[in-house]
Amino acid sequence: MSSSKVTRQKPNILIAGTPGTGKTTISKQLADIIKFNHIEVGEFAKSNHLCDSWDAKLNCHVIDEDKVVDKMEEIVSAGGIIVDYHGCDFFPEHWFDAVFVLKTDNTILYDRLQARGYDENKIRQNVECEIFQEILNEARDSYKEDIIVELSNNIPKDIETNVNHVKQWIEKYSGFKD
Repeated sequence: MSSSKVTRQKPNILIAGTPGTGKTTISKQLADIIKFNHIEVGEFAKSNHLCDSWDAKLNCHVIDEDKVVDKMEEIVSAGGIIVDYHGCDFFPEHWFDAVFVLKTDNTILYDRLQARGYDENKIRQNVECEIFQEILNEARDSYKEDIIVELSNNIPKDIETNVNHVKQWIEKYSGFKD
């Protein structure tokens, strides 16, 4: 982990969490309110042909993390970006001024993933990921503790609360004026 602090006029935010925790919902709402650019990494990788393969077992694309980082580098350097992805350990530490990790109750997460049509194996793997706090631990291993914020996202009201929490953090960010 680097010790130098990058100062931008507008901060970059990473919103991470297990699939189904509400990353994209919160990221899109936040981007609309504060007029930041939103990058949903899975869609970004697909639309820029940055996927290595297809994982038939999990029924999803496998992204080429190095190519994704290379393609995003210039975009992120300007600041004012909300990056939304379930993983967080391959992004350069200096990209983000804050890392928000969304967490959801396991029963609620199970129901959300089932409603998405995920098969039982994929649901089980994602719920286990949430139980063992794999994304939070990944964030702690990859970024300084003082930029990591845990947010619970269980009920619809939590979405509004979390959007407001991140918005307030951005407003307090030195140098950012809404």
